[in-house]
Amino acid sequence: MPTAFGVLPLVLDMNAGNGNKMTAHASLLWDDQDVFLVDTGIVGQLDVIRKAMASAGFPFEKLTGVILTHQDRDHIGGLPELLEAKSGSLKVLAHELALPYLAGEIPLVKSGATVKPPLQVDQILQDGDELSLAGGVIVIHTPGHTPDHICLYHKPSRTLISGDALIAENGVLLPPDPQFTPAYEQALSSVAKLCDLEVDTVIAYHGGVCTELVAERLASIAQRQD
Repeated sequence: MPTAFGVLPLVLDMNAGNGNKMTAHASLLWDDQDVFLVDTGIVGQLDVIRKAMASAGFPFEKLTGVILTHQDRDHIGGLPELLEAKSGSLKVLAHELALPYLAGEIPLVKSGATVKPPLQVDQILQDGDELSLAGGVIVIHTPGHTPDHICLYHKPSRTLISGDALIAENGVLLPPDPQFTPAYEQALSSVAKLCDLEVDTVIAYHGGVCTELVAERLASIAQRQD
């Protein structure tokens, strides 16, 4: 495995059915005890995740946990297969507001589908929580795209895992997609919280890695100038 701790994007080139492809940028957070996958892609991508991890130097057998940035199906869809492949040994972390959705008690916000079988969360996250994982990760509640949405800030590398709070195109950081963000103004207000962080790198689930003018782009998006 690579160095003692860190974060990296994990590119998932997924088969979305009917010959359609979907690329997502999940993330890995690791240290000498744990390897956590942030978001799990859509249903049916276990082999894609295995191969992506192996290419990054992480055997699938070393995976110990999953953090969900939010409830959308392209972020939680792969979790049941991962749990089965790991015989239920994975630790699952999610924001407290995600619990009734993941438990199948209320339908998912976007699709209206009910999660079946229910997904159990082992550690409930709240805004401002600091995880010791990977040298230090701060949880930032960023509602708007969904009520439960969180971003993760890896302190040592000043890397922001943005989930769908932001998107990217050709290395340029962009606002969340309004088509898929029901509470758009709230989502932009959430971006304003990110401006308080010292961010060098953003890993956007849709669009990939951004390293250029990150602070300027965050400020512009938060101020509704973009």
